Amino acid sequence: MKYKDYYRILGVERSANEEVIKKAYRKLARKYHPDVSKEKDAEEKFKEVSEAYEVLKDADKRKAYDTMGFYQPGQEFRPPPDWEQQFRGGGAQDMEDLDLFELLSGLGIGRGGFRARGGGAGLRMPGQDYEVTAHLNVEDVARGTELEVPMTVSEVSGDGQLHRTTRTVKVRIPKGATQGQRLRVPGKGGAGHGGGPDGDLYVNIELKPHDLFRVTGHDLYLEVPVAPWEAALGAEVQIPTLDGRVSVKVPAASRAGQKLRVRGKGLPRPGGGEGDLYAVLQIVTPSVLSEREKELYRELQQASSFNPRGHFG
Repeated sequence: MKYKDYYRILGVERSANEEVIKKAYRKLARKYHPDVSKEKDAEEKFKEVSEAYEVLKDADKRKAYDTMGFYQPGQEFRPPPDWEQQFRGGGAQDMEDLDLFELLSGLGIGRGGFRARGGGAGLRMPGQDYEVTAHLNVEDVARGTELEVPMTVSEVSGDGQLHRTTRTVKVRIPKGATQGQRLRVPGKGGAGHGGGPDGDLYVNIELKPHDLFRVTGHDLYLEVPVAPWEAALGAEVQIPTLDGRVSVKVPAASRAGQKLRVRGKGLPRPGGGEGDLYAVLQIVTPSVLSEREKELYRELQQASSFNPRGHFG
């Protein structure tokens, strides 16, 4: 019987805990999954990684494996003399034709696929996790939306072979999702095998640029142009929000870049409530002036002692 170093296959220490082993398995399963991998012998490596995980995630199988001792990968070996008595409840048996995984689990892996030999049950393998990116409008995350996500997945058929199939998954995007958020949809990934759980679908949220609003977390920022006299004297202006227009008071002596906070007019928060809308003032001068307007500006120039560059010294 040839030794397989399941820890080396998963790239973890022998002291690794269950969470570390699971994380390593998921990373390698994604890397070698036949649907996406361009690695040489990806399918064989995928099966090898799945076998290692099946042993190491199970406390009893892992204990039996660790008790065998440590050998070089591929080295012919036999477990210690008392191993069979302890873990198989019997005396020594012929192991020459046994595979290490068969010995540990009592299951067989058919050489052409994930199929049991000798009438045993098949390999219990969790389904593959998948990731998709959802490109959403700001209005979508403000109100919540439902997407239909087409997915090409690999599944194990009744004859133990991997095959690709395309299916559509409906995903509900809740109110309050934000840029860069990763939503987990349990059980919507690849189908499990041998009683293993279905994989999960992870949806990465990407917000499309909006014509008016800039999103930061659950807050919105809106650039609001104001005329010089509105900034100087104060004014009440109408600005757009996701729920329609509202009035905002521009205080006298406002400056460019000043932020006016409009509470509760941002994006909804998952736990309730909403973010805020910040109106960022931009002072805009007329591009075309009448003779009367030019005359008034000259009068202002003569009458005013204001020096915008006074701080230069």
